[in-house]
Amino acid sequence: MRTTLFSFTLVFFILHLLQSPLHAADTIKIGVTGAHQGDLASYGLPSLKATQLVVKDVNAQGGINGVPIELLVEDDGCKPEVATNVATKLVAAGVRAVIGPVCSGPTKATLPIYRDANVVVISPAATTPNLSQDGAYPNFFRTIAADDTQARLQTDFTLQTLKAKKIAILHDKGDYGKGLAEYAKTFIEQSDNAKVVLFEGVTPGAVDYSAVIQKIKRSNADAVLFGGYHPEASKIVGQMRQKRLTIPFISDDGVKDATFIKVAGKDAEGVYATGPADVSNNPIAIMYREKFKAAEGTEPGSFFNNAVAAALALTQAMTKAGSADADAVKEALRAHAVATPFGDITFDDRGEPVGIGFFIYQVQNGQFVLVQ
Repeated sequence: MRTTLFSFTLVFFILHLLQSPLHAADTIKIGVTGAHQGDLASYGLPSLKATQLVVKDVNAQGGINGVPIELLVEDDGCKPEVATNVATKLVAAGVRAVIGPVCSGPTKATLPIYRDANVVVISPAATTPNLSQDGAYPNFFRTIAADDTQARLQTDFTLQTLKAKKIAILHDKGDYGKGLAEYAKTFIEQSDNAKVVLFEGVTPGAVDYSAVIQKIKRSNADAVLFGGYHPEASKIVGQMRQKRLTIPFISDDGVKDATFIKVAGKDAEGVYATGPADVSNNPIAIMYREKFKAAEGTEPGSFFNNAVAAALALTQAMTKAGSADADAVKEALRAHAVATPFGDITFDDRGEPVGIGFFIYQVQNGQFVLVQ
């Protein structure tokens, strides 16, 4: 009887120990957020898969100074109101850092929550410039260039290469799309020989955009700039072509996605979009692309390489810092260069990446091809 009682007590003690806060602290918790279902999952899922692959490698090598990483995955749907609930949940769960969100609206909504909890945030895809301005969010980093850089490239290409003079600018009214459109508008208005003939917001998720297409036709625009994501862009381009409106359509990294081509079909041909550098020859990009293909059987999608860069930067910073402490990690992110699919990158005082920019692509024969 005593032996049985002792055995029972020992088992109970071990189970209690495994469930204790001490055991829970034996992992470094990192949140991963983004859209994992719906139209924008083509942005969120590649970022999630990239993070999982990097963390798998880190854990196989012993984790961060002997402590394994535990990923807490949350779907925010790229919706700010959902993302704030996700952020509160992750903070309560004890995350030390977050990779994500992938959309600018949710990033803007959640940064105050993460800042107040002293949680490091590193986004692979949120491009709204003011996320890093004024020093309001010293916990924020990103592995993609901001929209003012992207908008400058778009407008320079539209005016100088396409020689457009009258530009119609559309946007989806969101933080990302509208913000990018406003930068483009400012840059065009600063030019001497071009003007904005239409500046219009469209309703995300609408079926019929014929009213705004009629406005484009009446404006006599010779090019359209669009700030937003591929679901709206594919519909607008398709309906433009139905109305025999064949002027150039120039968009952003929210449209440079294989899903845009799949949905828009033949109407996608000739569309221009900005996007991160072609890194197909980079050894790190090749390695993780092959890992992804082996695991998923397909090619990785948009922001995959940016997320690989984010995960590598974060885990290396934790290793360099010898700790998951947020202040030590922030210092390490700024102090040490990290090898990524984009080459060696660093972060400036605002958390902006040094060494990552945008390029112009065009849909040719069903694929985005680098043109500038």
